[in-house]
Amino acid sequence: MSRKPTSSKYSPSTPASASGGHHFTPAIGLGNCHLQTIFPRYHRPRPWIPTQCQWLDTPDGDRIALHTPAPLKNDPASPIVLVLHGLEGSVESPYMQGIMQALLAEKLQVAVMHFRGCGGIPNLLPRAYHSGETEDPRWLAQHFKAKLPETPLIAVGYSLGGNVLLKWLGEDGDDSPLSAAVSVSAPLDLHASSRRMNQGFSRVYQRHLLKSLQQSLVSKARNAELASQMPPLDQPRFFSNFRHFDNYFTAPLHGFDGVDDYYTRASSKPYLKHIRRPTLIIHAEDDPFVCPSAIPETSEISSSVMLEISKQGGHVGFIAGSLWRPEYWLERRIPEFLQETGLTCSQ
Repeated sequence: MSRKPTSSKYSPSTPASASGGHHFTPAIGLGNCHLQTIFPRYHRPRPWIPTQCQWLDTPDGDRIALHTPAPLKNDPASPIVLVLHGLEGSVESPYMQGIMQALLAEKLQVAVMHFRGCGGIPNLLPRAYHSGETEDPRWLAQHFKAKLPETPLIAVGYSLGGNVLLKWLGEDGDDSPLSAAVSVSAPLDLHASSRRMNQGFSRVYQRHLLKSLQQSLVSKARNAELASQMPPLDQPRFFSNFRHFDNYFTAPLHGFDGVDDYYTRASSKPYLKHIRRPTLIIHAEDDPFVCPSAIPETSEISSSVMLEISKQGGHVGFIAGSLWRPEYWLERRIPEFLQETGLTCSQ
């Protein structure tokens, strides 16, 4: 059964690699970081957990989609876990489906927020979302607190969503509406991440993601009024790498003074020392999206943060077991951490 967070037993251990005794060992046959990253995309069907979609009108005249497997209820013994996807992800992404299944098995309520324009439906404003966009999840948390005031709120973020989550936690500090959080494979330092994505095989991921972003913008540009407020989409150099894309699209559409200003202000690493809620950061040193220099030192995080850094695991991979019988380690580790905080307990 679940219990109230006021009885939390969480006590962060000294942050260190593979801390807390929860060591990740890659699956036999899947030790390579690219296999860890790519394998889940093709091994798991999607989607397999049906959800209901509710459109919420934002204060600035836009809308965001909220997906839930079941209607949310006001229940102090059943926390809501808000799950934030990665760049161009959605509720249908295999890692989102997997964690929903694992959380539902723990009798937790689950809510997936689509960042603006994700999930195949354009948003209503020229702006969309970015790696440091914390206003939408903060506003959604306020919405939950107003509608379901007795229900604890937890958050789990992957990749871009993990960076957003950590920055949000650091910005709010003691005032955070969250009771606990888990971040997986967050870029942490966008300057370093953009360089890493422009090297070696990582450029394949970069090309794939930029193509998806371009398609999303083309879909939005079918609205002539929105198209007139966006940079031209027929310039190949704008989509040649993330640094160019962020300089020509992300920065101007979201009020930043160029790409360097965006990367500096949107990176979550400087905010880690201000986090005041039990937070687990899961990361792999061989992540092909993130430069190892982005991994924080103990001096760069608060006592509320636990680091679990593994040598292997890729980007949002962490597949244990074997190639023939893969085990999705994140779907075991994340619920375990929530149990350690005292927010939930085993059935």
